[in-house]
Amino acid sequence: MKPAPFDYHAPATLAEAVRLLQQYEDDGIDAKVLAGGQSLMPMLALRVARPEVLIDLRQVAGLTGIREDAGTIVIGAMEPKQLAAESPLVQQKQPLFHAATELVGHRQIRNRGSVGGSFAHADPASEYPAVALVLDMEFKAVGPGGERSIPAEEFFVTYMTTSLETNEILTEVRMPVMAPGTGWAIQEMARRNGDLALAGVALTLQASGGICTAARIAAFGVNATAVRLPQAEAALVGQALNATNFTNAAALGAAELVEPMTCIHASASYRRQLVKTLLERCLAEAAGRLG
Repeated sequence: MKPAPFDYHAPATLAEAVRLLQQYEDDGIDAKVLAGGQSLMPMLALRVARPEVLIDLRQVAGLTGIREDAGTIVIGAMEPKQLAAESPLVQQKQPLFHAATELVGHRQIRNRGSVGGSFAHADPASEYPAVALVLDMEFKAVGPGGERSIPAEEFFVTYMTTSLETNEILTEVRMPVMAPGTGWAIQEMARRNGDLALAGVALTLQASGGICTAARIAAFGVNATAVRLPQAEAALVGQALNATNFTNAAALGAAELVEPMTCIHASASYRRQLVKTLLERCLAEAAGRLG
């Protein structure tokens, strides 16, 4: 199939892009932002998405780059995923995000797909929303009313829906530098390498003297959006980092999932079992990184 007809704009500035979004919203016309296009273009071709206008951000200056700012890693929304994966800053100071990025599709997809585009797309099977919840990331957006910051826990609303307004553009993704002595892991199960995950888990652990002092755990690919698993987190804190406690926490994490998705590829019960298995494995892997 071919996309439905649409008008196309390639603004040179962020202000112009925001103005176009506002103009079309005022006119009642459905306009979409085109970032890397690795998610939107297939949807256009299948006519799952049929916007009347596309606003391409590739010519907008200032939306790329990776830098550190007072203990925070800042990534421009239009930065290609592959460049984020290859960044020494990301590799050394935020290894969980680096590992998650390398799980996204294939290299060709990462070459063109943008970091911000994936977050704004908010696919529930994507690795990024779960990592955002685990790392307590923050998103910067610009609209007609100016700039605002959105914490990760408020950014993802439901299936492929974020709290971005229709006239706002995501400009930056911000994540803390990983604290020394933090264990981390991300694992997923997919039908084929590069496919979207049937289920996955991302987490971080902190410990002192072999006792867990903090845990942040999120599952993806199982609900309408990535979800934190607070009962599993609470079960770990104050406990020894051993196989028995990992098994107990994994069982609690799987049990607290509310109505996991069912599709032709995986039933709800299968997804729940995947989360249990992957969570147990991730806990062991993260504890190994703690030494």
